[in-house]
Amino acid sequence: MTTQTTIGSNGTTISQTLLDTMNGTSSASSSSSSSSSSSSTSPTALQNTFLQLLIAQMKNQDPTNPMDSSQMTSQLAQINTVTGISQLNTSLTSLATQLNAGQQGQAALLIGSTVLAQGTTSTVASGKASAIGVQVATAASNVQITIKNSSGQVVNTINVGSVPAGVTPISWTPTDAQGNTLADGTYTISATGTIAGKSGSPTTLSAATVQSVVQQTDGTPGLVLSNGNTVGMTSVAAIL
Repeated sequence: MTTQTTIGSNGTTISQTLLDTMNGTSSASSSSSSSSSSSSTSPTALQNTFLQLLIAQMKNQDPTNPMDSSQMTSQLAQINTVTGISQLNTSLTSLATQLNAGQQGQAALLIGSTVLAQGTTSTVASGKASAIGVQVATAASNVQITIKNSSGQVVNTINVGSVPAGVTPISWTPTDAQGNTLADGTYTISATGTIAGKSGSPTTLSAATVQSVVQQTDGTPGLVLSNGNTVGMTSVAAIL
């Protein structure tokens, strides 16, 4: 039940809810549901409640013992802070929406383009192989790419040598170790090398064509590639 507090000699009453909102406290008789409701009060409603209470206090204050101006200033600052945070959250949400919309437009421009993204396959068709690549955080040496057929047999090894930090696209002729042309199909690639003086495995990249753009669960655009994978914009290592 809401209690009332009398302010001034003329008998003006203010609800306990207003006082609790002003002071940031909860009365002993408040239920848990009332606390939940108070915590969800919008900044605008909270500001209006504060102003109502402030006006009532000023109208009914004792002229010989006026309201403490420092407390009033502090309370006003708190209300403005809450309102400012709410407005900032709204602005950030709007900005995030605009950024996502802009990314969707940029992603659409890639439709039909060939890109390099993390992958472990290369396609051979009519004597030509799709591009591959490697990506390393720091420069690497003795980099080799092993190519296996669908049966898991090693058909060739490409000696790349040293590569700088970042992305290195690699074009290769689809032949086996004896120089025979490889049959059409999908081949698996893996890479090894020396990174920072130790044996490591550079990230392999596969070329694919961007077929369409979809919205991912996190709201960011996803590129649907011709190899069946869907990757984010940040996963594109190079545009060929």
